[in-house]
Amino acid sequence: MTDVIALLRAAVGDALSTDATVLETARSDKSGQRTAAPPLAVVTARSIDQVQAVLRIAHEHRIPVVPRGAGTGLTGGAMASGGELVLSTAAMTRVLEIDEADQVAVVEPGILNADLNRTLEPLGLRWAPDPASREISTVGGNIATNAGGLLCAKYGVTREAVLGLEVVLADGSLMRLGHRTIKGVTGLDLTALMIGSEGTLGVIVGATLKLTPVPTGDVATIGAYFSTIEQAAEASAAITAARLRPAAMELVDPLALASILRHLGLKDLSPGSAHLLVQTDGDAAEAEAHAALSIITSLGGAATMTTDPDEGERMLAVRRAMHPAMEALGQVLIEDIAVPRSQLVAMFTAIRRISERYGVPIPTVAHAGDGNLHPNLIYTGDEVPEVIWSAAGELFEAALELGGTLTGEHGIGTLKRRWLADELGDEQVALQQRIKAAFDPRGILNPGKVF
Repeated sequence: MTDVIALLRAAVGDALSTDATVLETARSDKSGQRTAAPPLAVVTARSIDQVQAVLRIAHEHRIPVVPRGAGTGLTGGAMASGGELVLSTAAMTRVLEIDEADQVAVVEPGILNADLNRTLEPLGLRWAPDPASREISTVGGNIATNAGGLLCAKYGVTREAVLGLEVVLADGSLMRLGHRTIKGVTGLDLTALMIGSEGTLGVIVGATLKLTPVPTGDVATIGAYFSTIEQAAEASAAITAARLRPAAMELVDPLALASILRHLGLKDLSPGSAHLLVQTDGDAAEAEAHAALSIITSLGGAATMTTDPDEGERMLAVRRAMHPAMEALGQVLIEDIAVPRSQLVAMFTAIRRISERYGVPIPTVAHAGDGNLHPNLIYTGDEVPEVIWSAAGELFEAALELGGTLTGEHGIGTLKRRWLADELGDEQVALQQRIKAAFDPRGILNPGKVF
């Protein structure tokens, strides 16, 4: 290992760190979990050449490599342990090109999601993916996990906003995947395969992104409150069934709402127990909002609507405060299931039943526009208790029975590996492992993650 460190230092200089504080940081991510021991070293690459040099050395010496961005993942996918090398692209933050005519941007992977959109805003353009962590998550991390967010129902997940990638494979070779045209079906779609692969197939070092114009006209925001989360979910399903397409539609159950309002010092704000937030944009924003408002009130919701941008952002801030509000309660296992939108009521009912059975509080929020729920299982101590894992397992089982999936946007990482075959089946898992072996024959990239 001493020889490998010497080789890496000769190749990348001060981009390599063995500082104890730096190594400790790499042991965890936002999942709240932590590895048993710190990694061997952390390389904070500043160029594609440095990424290639690191992977060539690691490949030759069979050193496990954990790709990492900002470390904001929620599944343990970027955590590193003893004997592993962390390869961070967080310092690769340049916007290399913005083509206004073709509505394309070429960027390095370390740029923060929100910083990219602040750069694009004066041009009337944006990169549509909008995760709640946009102020701290990197574009490369968004791509590695196929991140979602509040605007997915209308504007799609990350995969739908990426045209091409530059990727360094496990042996250090550089691949340019995809294209910068809107259409392109030459050969197998390796770009789509790489998106959401969680660092197991290669290290993303550049991305060609599809931009969209910032919507014109007013943005209308509705804040609605119901007696129960099932009533709120019924209203969201009715809005979808009416073929309305809000830019954002978020559900917050009573436990989550009470925690958020307490965290924000707004405990007397709510006129109801469960919250439904709906935001519409574009030229038809007001008409769509009034139609949604009519559905909400017909189903017993108490609602207000605004087209004031600042007030709309204040209303959205309640939803965006979910994660810090949960962290204030203790340790949190943040889950990420998705079901067909018509099954949201059934899934919330299942969550209530599982919470009561195990005696575990499960505050839950949902991207109701696309059926993606985030049940939060609260516990104390450094290790996740078995009762929490058992409750989580039943949540996954319920989602699958309703035609859903284990993860809508966070990925598998280390936390959901044991349930992967429940959704995919043994044969598909084996096929995916063979695909990984084709990209990474020595198995050095993010070992132990996903599979």
